[in-house]
Amino acid sequence: MKVTIFDHQKGLKIYKRAITKMVKALLSYLNVDCYEVIFHFVNEPEICELHEEFFDDPSTTDCISFPIDDEKTVENRILGEVFVCTDTAIKYAKEHNLDPYEEAYLYIVHGILHLIGFDDIKENDRIIMKKKEKQCMDFLKNENLMKR
Repeated sequence: MKVTIFDHQKGLKIYKRAITKMVKALLSYLNVDCYEVIFHFVNEPEICELHEEFFDDPSTTDCISFPIDDEKTVENRILGEVFVCTDTAIKYAKEHNLDPYEEAYLYIVHGILHLIGFDDIKENDRIIMKKKEKQCMDFLKNENLMKR
């Protein structure tokens, strides 16, 4: 499985090898089989532009996910693309006395969950997604995969 990473920001140093290992382990944990998943680490202006273009909302957000191929795709399935805003992770972490890398990793998890069908629009769906995020983050911590 291929994890493609594009770094379009300067807020956090992106450790591609560690993120690749983390994503592969997480997808295995979630029983997701695919050929490729793509991540873009972006700044606030870029995430705002995407948010406005695709969701008619110019405000900042933590991540945006775009599924590409569904699970019925047998060969060369591209799970999708996730855009992670490191500026949002840095700001939120600073405000809540958290590690900005751990916050960015949470956005990666959140984006992957969106790619595999989880949603967070309705309150009940949000509760389910938060529970799954916690399970995934606990898995990553227990496996010592939240490295830089």
